[in-house]
Amino acid sequence: MSEDAEAPLRVLIVDDQALMRAGFRALLDAEDGIEVVGEAANGREGLELARLHTPDIALVDVQMPVMTGIEATRAIAADPLLDGVHVVILTNYGLDEYVFDALRAGAAGFLLKDTEPAELLHAVRVAARGDALLSPAITRRLIGEFVARPPDRTTAPGFETLTRREREVSALAARGLTNEEIAAHMVISPFTAKTHISRAMTKLGARDRAQLVVFAYESGLVTPRER
Repeated sequence: MSEDAEAPLRVLIVDDQALMRAGFRALLDAEDGIEVVGEAANGREGLELARLHTPDIALVDVQMPVMTGIEATRAIAADPLLDGVHVVILTNYGLDEYVFDALRAGAAGFLLKDTEPAELLHAVRVAARGDALLSPAITRRLIGEFVARPPDRTTAPGFETLTRREREVSALAARGLTNEEIAAHMVISPFTAKTHISRAMTKLGARDRAQLVVFAYESGLVTPRER
């Protein structure tokens, strides 16, 4: 993603419903600083257009013909040339197994298709910055889903390489705290908190904060009872 403030955020829409694509395009095209670079009706087309346009954001539906959104997300995450593409999953179903699979595959976060327009626009900008992609409310729902799941400590073995500080910021991020809230909690600067988060993500191979949260719970670094 370009650091140039004048460059528009480039968005790819991937959804098998033409009406849904048209609605998202109309909303995004009407917003200053956002440009829709393409539309795709299935995951394979979406992957091809992602490679062609390298957008900042790919809004990807979960269930599609030919190639699902999860498969497309996994392929985008695995392609070094698409490292700057942030996938935001679109779903009708809320927090379900599809969403968890998508986050594990490398998605930056997710949105319900009936989300308010302002929330969609905000999410696009937040995802493009690579900032916190899961709101505290969503993180609490994620925690609830993990309650019945025993930790799988083989999921993210890289946690053993984290320093004490990196483990601490990862745990706080997994509870839904922003960089500013983490900084206040640890009595450090927001820049230092962001640096610790970035280093933890690098060590774990996490593309973004959403994956860091999933890794933290699945590895057992944080457990639901610690709420």
